[in-house]
Amino acid sequence: MTEAHNACCHPSGTAAGHHGAGKASTDMMDAVDRRLLDIIQTGFPIEPRPYAVLGETLGITECEALARVRALRERKVIRRLGANFDSWKLGFRSTLCAAKVPEDRIDAFVAEVNRHVNVTHNYLRNHEYNIWFTCICPSWEQVCSLLDGITERTGIPILNLPATKLYKIRVDFRMD
Repeated sequence: MTEAHNACCHPSGTAAGHHGAGKASTDMMDAVDRRLLDIIQTGFPIEPRPYAVLGETLGITECEALARVRALRERKVIRRLGANFDSWKLGFRSTLCAAKVPEDRIDAFVAEVNRHVNVTHNYLRNHEYNIWFTCICPSWEQVCSLLDGITERTGIPILNLPATKLYKIRVDFRMD
């Protein structure tokens, strides 16, 4: 890696501008940003220098491709950039969970649930079962142990709703 590449693609300091906590800002996207998003949703290059490949495809430099992805992440347009694996085929087990949590205990319960790396989603709903989350572990025994541990620490029972049939829904958000 050249010194110029390093200086361009790995600037020190933090990115400027934050457009609200958790709210995506798409109002400043140009055609290149939209094409970039179309490509990386389903075809992120598995290459030693993926941003060089993206740049070549988009007619921009490697550094500009990386800078655009960073800016889109900073603006919360991109929430996650990473691989997706078929966890079931890898032997992992997952479940949907629900809990009836008194309003005055929601923050403490959610903090306990969210401290576990096995929890992938966690939502507050306007329902009798007001907290819904999903978790994934290497085995059913570990799923049950995780849920039992949360119940022991919070005193709140968890409804365990494992899938009986898996459906893969693929969603691509076309930007053009």
